Amino acid sequence: MATQTQRRLRYQVVQSLDGFIAGPQGEADWIPMDPDIDFAAHFAQFDTLLMGRKTFAGMVGQGGVSGGKVFGKDTVVVSRTLDKSRYPGLTIVRDDLAGAVAALKAKPGKDIWLFGGGELFRSLADRGLVDSVEVVVAPILLGQGLPLYPGPAGRVALTLRSSRVFEKTGLLMLDYFVEPAEGVDALASGLRRSATP
Repeated sequence: MATQTQRRLRYQVVQSLDGFIAGPQGEADWIPMDPDIDFAAHFAQFDTLLMGRKTFAGMVGQGGVSGGKVFGKDTVVVSRTLDKSRYPGLTIVRDDLAGAVAALKAKPGKDIWLFGGGELFRSLADRGLVDSVEVVVAPILLGQGLPLYPGPAGRVALTLRSSRVFEKTGLLMLDYFVEPAEGVDALASGLRRSATP
């Protein structure tokens, strides 16, 4: 959980209307690029990306990795099998996921982008480590693919902070605050709510 002095872990993702973040083979060719989205300003909010091994492998395949960094950002990959010698600038988390994320949040810097995928999001959400869920809903039904929040999983209560419709593409941006699980300090909850995006 983030406080005013901690970075937030923000799950940002595009999903189809039927809840998939990628096609069955990880394809993302269905995501429209909206000219009204300021991608430079968006990327400037983060200095660290956190992702699973499969998402990282997809970025390698697309040529998005250089020196162990994705998009030039510090990159942390959760994996028990990834060979660090191939990516010397990469940080790999092999165990103690909760401890690693807590340490990342405590370091100075910008917010952390939970870049994917759904299984990592579920694992972190189950531990109460995700501060916001920021979903862009694309106007398409995929019918099958990789789900946003694969089951079995517990409930995560969300509170809508903002929404925006992009008329040119029909994209709908939704920004949710993750409500703390029962027993979490209410003061910390208030601090998380007051943090600016």
